[in-house]
Amino acid sequence: MQIAQKNFYKKFLGRKGEIEAGKFLVQKGYKILERNFKTHIGEIDIIALDEDTICFVEVKTRTSSDFGAPSEAVNEKKQLKYYLVAEQYLLKNKKIECPCRFDVVEIENGKINLIKDAFSR
Repeated sequence: MQIAQKNFYKKFLGRKGEIEAGKFLVQKGYKILERNFKTHIGEIDIIALDEDTICFVEVKTRTSSDFGAPSEAVNEKKQLKYYLVAEQYLLKNKKIECPCRFDVVEIENGKINLIKDAFSR
């Protein structure tokens, strides 16, 4: 597969996973507040409300376990980036005092797994 095709496929797979994750979260009672919140630092896939808690959700989609579990891709460096982007969201929306957490939705071969409070700072 050529590089351009591979990159397109990865983006397509990622977007498809984000759509599936959003539907899954709504079924679990979450209210989607925002999708693909971007700053100069990075992006958070889904920001949702779970009861009174703001959840910053990273979606990881894989077609196989060849490279480990999808959630394993959320390393410390990425966690720091998510934290900084989340902080920007809270400041922008004047919600700095709201309870919040970081969740990961991993999708592998069509199976969806929600990891609540996957990491913290």
